[in-house]
Amino acid sequence: MKRRTVQDVMTGDVVTVTPRTPFAEIAEVLAEHRVSGLPVVDEAGLVTGIVTESDLLHKEEYKAGDTDRRPLRGLLRRNAQAEAKATAVDARGLMTAPAVTVAPDTPTAEAARLLNVYGFKALPVVDGDGRLAGIVARRDLLRVFRRPDAEIRDEVVRDVLLKKLWHDPDMLDVRVEEGVVHLTGRVETKSLIPIVVRMVGRVDGVVDVVHTLGYAHDDSQSGRFTRI
Repeated sequence: MKRRTVQDVMTGDVVTVTPRTPFAEIAEVLAEHRVSGLPVVDEAGLVTGIVTESDLLHKEEYKAGDTDRRPLRGLLRRNAQAEAKATAVDARGLMTAPAVTVAPDTPTAEAARLLNVYGFKALPVVDGDGRLAGIVARRDLLRVFRRPDAEIRDEVVRDVLLKKLWHDPDMLDVRVEEGVVHLTGRVETKSLIPIVVRMVGRVDGVVDVVHTLGYAHDDSQSGRFTRI
């Protein structure tokens, strides 16, 4: 069962800026291309950081003379990094560096975890030399949940039941509705049920697995469980 990687869903044509790109130009590029962040790339093509809408907004938060923002501004002044970005005039001062990046062969699940951990909307994708290869955004990772039900069912039967578990698919009824896999029928042993459910759940695009599986033999007391 082939697991999808960042390379399968990333955008290869990436809009970038250099460390010397001025503040106003960055704001214009973000608006023109309707993106939330831009990789900062040096002359050698290496990703040195990333600049986002949030980085630019610090200038508004710390704007001098804005009396209505004083309480909030006073709170934000505790964050030296945010205050420094508020005075920046180009990408070098605005960007977050080093950038959190992923390789093209990173599993999509790992990329999703990194986006959630750091609260980012996108991650630059770099090759083994650190050069930009693409960018992967949250919306890219959600494409997997747009797979047709028939395609998901085919993968469950072919790659999980036949190739991985060597299980006769005629013993199980596999039905997929809006990404939810419904399994009915019987497996050989009781210990195999959670394994089947877990492996089906790993198939890209599966939202949930619902089952009423039975078994031919109860091996729960034998101490012999198959681990996959």
